[in-house]
Amino acid sequence: MTLYNDVVRATNISVPEAVREIITRNRSIYDCMKMDVINYTALAVKIQPEVERQMGNPVNLNTIVVAIKRYADSFEEKEDIKSESVLKNARLSLTDGILDIKFSTNDMNKKEAASLLDKFEQYDSDYDFFRMADSTFRILTEDLVDIRRMFDSFPSAKNFFNTGLAKIKIRIPQEQNRSDAVSYVTEILHNNGIEMQNAFFSQDDIILVLREEDASKAYEILRAEITR
Repeated sequence: MTLYNDVVRATNISVPEAVREIITRNRSIYDCMKMDVINYTALAVKIQPEVERQMGNPVNLNTIVVAIKRYADSFEEKEDIKSESVLKNARLSLTDGILDIKFSTNDMNKKEAASLLDKFEQYDSDYDFFRMADSTFRILTEDLVDIRRMFDSFPSAKNFFNTGLAKIKIRIPQEQNRSDAVSYVTEILHNNGIEMQNAFFSQDDIILVLREEDASKAYEILRAEITR
């Protein structure tokens, strides 16, 4: 079981990566940045608590401002690369019937959490596990009765689940520039009327979480980008 390596990849992120993720998930901020109508310092103050939560440490405000500026510059650079898709040679996989499970160390101790993850291997060996800096755990797994039963002993189990989801996993070759792939994908889907429910990042993959009814359309749109 490669749990330890998965945890390291999920939590070992840089300030620019955290800033990019926060902005990408916030549609209004993302649109304002793209139109260049946002004050970088004011935005840095607004998102500083979330950046520090993800990093697990205090972060200097100027460091966040610089990260925001670099991300904003990437929108201009993106115009120069539209002739060749950021997703060129990427590999896609779509899985529907996904359960998004969220719990924290307040819900169970570390021993219980480790035991729980071991049991996942019996039902879904392809689950995705993320440990956030605030001691929150996220699991994307197949929505199975047996998996739901695993949580029955926890009093707040009914609050753990987000259902009716699908995930698209994107793997971009390491030799390609992956720094702006998430914003690129977000923009493409948004322009086609599809909004992501969440996005997770690892060293190897970008995982998009969408409503199940949007997943097939999103997959075809992204596949077209790869082959164009």
